[in-house]
Amino acid sequence: MTLIPEKAPFFKFYFILKTNNMNNLRNSVRLIGNLGGNPEVKELPSGKKVAKISIATTEKYKDSDGKQVSETQWHNLVFWDKNADFAAKYLEKGNEVAIEGKLLNRSYTDKEGHKKYISEISVNEIMRVGGIKKKE
Repeated sequence: MTLIPEKAPFFKFYFILKTNNMNNLRNSVRLIGNLGGNPEVKELPSGKKVAKISIATTEKYKDSDGKQVSETQWHNLVFWDKNADFAAKYLEKGNEVAIEGKLLNRSYTDKEGHKKYISEISVNEIMRVGGIKKKE
């Protein structure tokens, strides 16, 4: 516990709770942000469902001149099966959500023969901030 700064009580509390199972922290991503579009849902030939959507996270801070700076990062989310059903039913552009998942990296070759790399988060848990309203 001595590695945790005194000014970070949340992290101190968090590590006290998780010391018995640190493996849960491996490849774990947690984000809160706003959805950049409506989910794109597909059913694969295997019968599995997949939904893809992007999420924007914005960090605000003051630079060395005291100016307010806002930086937005975009992240690709992937939902499988029941989570894909949830995304299709309850998520839409602009919703604020909290997600937990794991970071995945993959690559493919495009039509021109160029290798493309993609990082995405496979979502295990999702929560609508502000409650759930079924889409009309």
